[in-house]
Amino acid sequence: MSQKDTFACPVYKKCGGCQILHMDYQSQLNFKRGQAAKLLKPYGKLEEMIGMEQPVHYRHKVHAVFGRDRKGNIISGVYKEGTHQIVPVEDCLLENEKADAVIQTVRKLLKSFKIKTYDEDTGYGLLRHLLVRVGYHTGQIMVVLVLGSPIMPSKNNFVKALRREHPEITTVVVNVNDKRTSMVLGEKEQVIYGPGYIEDKLCGLTFKISPKSFYQVNPCMAQKLYEKAIEYAGISGRETVLDAYCGTGTIGMVAALKAKKVIGVELNRDAVRDAITGAKKNGLSNIRFYQADAGDFMEEIAESGERVDVVFMDPPRSGSSEKFLTSLIKLKPEKIIYISCNPETLARDLHLLCKKGYQMKKGAAIDMFPFTDDIEAVCMLSKKP
Repeated sequence: MSQKDTFACPVYKKCGGCQILHMDYQSQLNFKRGQAAKLLKPYGKLEEMIGMEQPVHYRHKVHAVFGRDRKGNIISGVYKEGTHQIVPVEDCLLENEKADAVIQTVRKLLKSFKIKTYDEDTGYGLLRHLLVRVGYHTGQIMVVLVLGSPIMPSKNNFVKALRREHPEITTVVVNVNDKRTSMVLGEKEQVIYGPGYIEDKLCGLTFKISPKSFYQVNPCMAQKLYEKAIEYAGISGRETVLDAYCGTGTIGMVAALKAKKVIGVELNRDAVRDAITGAKKNGLSNIRFYQADAGDFMEEIAESGERVDVVFMDPPRSGSSEKFLTSLIKLKPEKIIYISCNPETLARDLHLLCKKGYQMKKGAAIDMFPFTDDIEAVCMLSKKP
């Protein structure tokens, strides 16, 4: 695919999910690199912008909201940006094609199984959302039916009908969200087919993915991101590595292939459980995972005097907390590998770290989300001489 290719979408102006679809792909890369480079210029230089060879259908986690149009027809799609108004979507340039096909089949089955869609205004109806996760390398598919109540009539027959159309589906989970909330997933879950999770491969390792656990939605570019992060870390085999905000432990486990010892910390209990299972499955005995707030955990390590050579940090869009950064500075690792999905908060955090004895040595931007204005970046910081 040429990087000059442009794409069309019938709901581009209604949806709001793609902010820069009007640009050809090379222009998107130039625009994003320029944005990131401008923000990070006071601290260091970006080496490059790593783009996708095939920048379409890259989202392997797809969420669809269900409802009805004014004529009473069942529709599924996405919320219009900043609203709870459903924009019907048949297929999406961003979303995995198998996932979109599953969503269309579910929409057809609702009518034959007389399952009503949830109405946010009245609180009546059953199906609220559908979450589909597809293994990039394994092809395994997880379907999560988010219901407004725990009772789903003819659920076994529904699964049979769904798998008749899509035999690649390896697990189906019912998630119950009976609260008036904008959150997609509720607390209660029931596995109605398969093991309740899927597996995928990344950087030669196998990872377990549950409905609530974090896993990069673009696994193709996640591999390139992690390869760049490991390259920047320069691990020789003697280091103790800390993987903060570790999710299902992906970057920590990749680092464990080279490091002496790896510690992972993550607040999400489901993700930690998946990370522990993943380490065992991959035969990694030199990595330990802890369920805790990253900032609190960093403080404890700093106070205990434990030596850490390399810290990988991949905070949320809001960036890192001051408590975490203060503890990180106390810990004095030789290198900090900062993975960021928001260059604005990355620049803010770099400002503090560079004032407190660190300097940005290298940096790269990675296009994890083509057609959107989201930018992923990775920076390597080391102690000032």
